[in-house]
Amino acid sequence: MPDTAERPATSSGPGRVLVAVYAIFAIAATSRAAVQIATRFDEAPVPYLLSAFAAVVYVLATVALARSGVTWWRVALAACSVEMAGVLVVGTLSVLDPAAFPDAAVWSNYGMGYLFIPLVLPVIGLLWLRRSAPTRTRR
Repeated sequence: MPDTAERPATSSGPGRVLVAVYAIFAIAATSRAAVQIATRFDEAPVPYLLSAFAAVVYVLATVALARSGVTWWRVALAACSVEMAGVLVVGTLSVLDPAAFPDAAVWSNYGMGYLFIPLVLPVIGLLWLRRSAPTRTRR
């Protein structure tokens, strides 16, 4: 399928709010990870590296949701899917083994430190991507 298939832009209408929220989380996760890694990395390297990974996912999702084209739609789908899996896996591990998380990561406890928005955000992102999915061209 060519990259120019017709579809609603992921960054139009309610998608603009979604891009803005992702941008806020990209900045928050990047800042948190940078401070944690720079000042206390030896205290809890796993949570801090997970925060850095979350930051990369949020940045990628923000850029992909803001861009148009099938390729960017696919990148956004992958980013939101990885985010959803990350929140569920890290959230579950942090609840089952709190000792492994001596300090919070963005996704620990299902994003409780961020009012559970990290748990809800990928669901909204995936629903929006479904709504703005590229149209299939028939031959």
